[in-house]
Amino acid sequence: MQVVTRDRPHLVRIRRLTNLPAMLAFHENWFFVATAVTGLTGLWGVGIAITKRPCPPVYGWAIWAASVVMLIQVAAGVWLWQTGLRPGDGFHVFYGVVIAITFALAYVYRAQLMRRYALSYGLLMLFVMGLGLRAWANVG
Repeated sequence: MQVVTRDRPHLVRIRRLTNLPAMLAFHENWFFVATAVTGLTGLWGVGIAITKRPCPPVYGWAIWAASVVMLIQVAAGVWLWQTGLRPGDGFHVFYGVVIAITFALAYVYRAQLMRRYALSYGLLMLFVMGLGLRAWANVG
C-alpha cells in the first residue's frame, strides 16, 4: 500500500500491512485481559481499604502489572491508528487517550496517592477499567 504523506507530498511511504490482521485480533482480544486485570486489581485494593488490613507488598506489583497490561492495549491501539486503521467512532480513541492521561496524572500525583495506597490505587484501577469498557462500547 502506498501512502503519500501530508507534510511532504513528494515522499511516498510503503506500508506493509501483513501484521494488521494479527494486531487487530490482538487489540480486540487483549481488551478482555486488560479490563479483567484492572478490574480485579481495583476490587482487591478497595477490599483491602474497606477491611482496613495492611496492604501486602504484592499489591504494588499487581498495580504495576495492571497498568502495564492496560498500556499495552493503548499502545496496540496507537499502532493500529498509525497504520491507518480507524475505529467507527471517535470516542473509542478519546477513551484510549484518557486512559493514557489518567496514568500520567497518577504518576504525577503518586505522592498523594500513597497516603491511602490501597484505596487510591484501587479506585484508580476501577476508573481505568470503566474507561476501557466505555472504549469497547464505542467501537462502532
